[in-house]
Amino acid sequence: MRATVCTLIVLGLLWDSVRAEIPINSLKAAAVAWTGDLPCRKWDCECALRHHRGCCCATHELQEAEDQLYVTVKDLWMRVSQLSDSALEAIGGLQIAFTAYMSPRENCFGPFTRNTPIPYDVITLNQGSGYNPALGVFTAHRPGVYSFSFSVYCNVGMAGKRLYYRVQLMRNSEAVAATWEDNREDSEDSSSQTVLLPLQQGDQVYVELQSGRQLCGNVMGLNTFSGSLIYPTQA
Repeated sequence: MRATVCTLIVLGLLWDSVRAEIPINSLKAAAVAWTGDLPCRKWDCECALRHHRGCCCATHELQEAEDQLYVTVKDLWMRVSQLSDSALEAIGGLQIAFTAYMSPRENCFGPFTRNTPIPYDVITLNQGSGYNPALGVFTAHRPGVYSFSFSVYCNVGMAGKRLYYRVQLMRNSEAVAATWEDNREDSEDSSSQTVLLPLQQGDQVYVELQSGRQLCGNVMGLNTFSGSLIYPTQA
């Protein structure tokens, strides 16, 4: 019978909310008139029946649920904050990029009797400190796929004078890209290259001028070298 009373109460609430055709006043009256114990734990069935709302029903259970939800959300927030801090720390180690260019000079760079690294000595960015301006060399501190770009400008100053250069991008001792010019028709020219390279930790990348060639008429920002980490890889 106790289960029947609770069932009648619930049915009364549901049918009242949907305007059921079956009269529910009799169900309410029967429930309120019940003289035995109401085995609905801490539910205030009379309040629910009279006011048609749950404001005073299951107060204790709702408070417990609210407290539990608060503790759960607080714990999740702390975990998310810790994860965010870890992610920022990891990403910080992946911020590797540099850009440098040759400072302006009156004399030509070259020619030399052997291949010579170009000194890009003016640094505008060196995040991760992988680029060494004294040597003109970038050293990979972690394995990954990197992007490198270099631009070459040369002006020999007069028509008929030989415009003669060859510049190549080196990975350790291997040439991986190059650009060159050899003619007497143009007194001024420029070119550029961009490549993606897989590097291991400790690999070195630099740009060199081939022996017997020269770069002349350099002005600010026209002979440049830059690189950045695209994504890390396993060693």
